[in-house]
Amino acid sequence: MLFERTAISKKPAELARKEIDSIKAEDKVSPDLVFRDHYVLDFLNLKDTFSETDLETAIIRGLENFILELGIGFTFVARQKRMTIDHIDHYLDLLFYHRKLKRLIAIELKIGKFKAGYKGQMELYLRWLEKHEMERDEELPIGLILCAEGNQEQVELLQLNKANIKVAEYISQQLPKELLERKLHQFAENAKRIMENRMKDK
Repeated sequence: MLFERTAISKKPAELARKEIDSIKAEDKVSPDLVFRDHYVLDFLNLKDTFSETDLETAIIRGLENFILELGIGFTFVARQKRMTIDHIDHYLDLLFYHRKLKRLIAIELKIGKFKAGYKGQMELYLRWLEKHEMERDEELPIGLILCAEGNQEQVELLQLNKANIKVAEYISQQLPKELLERKLHQFAENAKRIMENRMKDK
């Protein structure tokens, strides 16, 4: 389940094995094993139409369940973290800390599809956190952009991993049949691509 639900499943089999072996040997966890492609937030009980503020408020109200869905090691730090840049206030939706990764985790919530412009916003937040909030013994902060739907090609073209940014989709309620069918088709295509890559690696 750890393998299947995290980003490590997209890597070639040999690299995935090395990461898992490193956990066993050094008790060291990589970001690819912490972050997932999808999060199920049905416990938030959101209505059919909601805003980013509604989503954030529901997460704070159900913080314990949200942290459980994120996974082990996450600690809540702040909501609407204020960052003053060039005399203008910016607000990060949620700020967490991950004990094993020893990093701050910046989370931005989006109610629509992923947009390329989100990268610049998150990079700005991460550099600010690096400059003003990071402790000496910590690793560089990581950003997680949670969207209702992803745009996989944009995510790949932007090479977000190099910028320490992860993108994941969330499911807040029962999906409409059409969207469910589309997502199942995407999952099947991704699984097929992973299997083809593994065969090439052998």
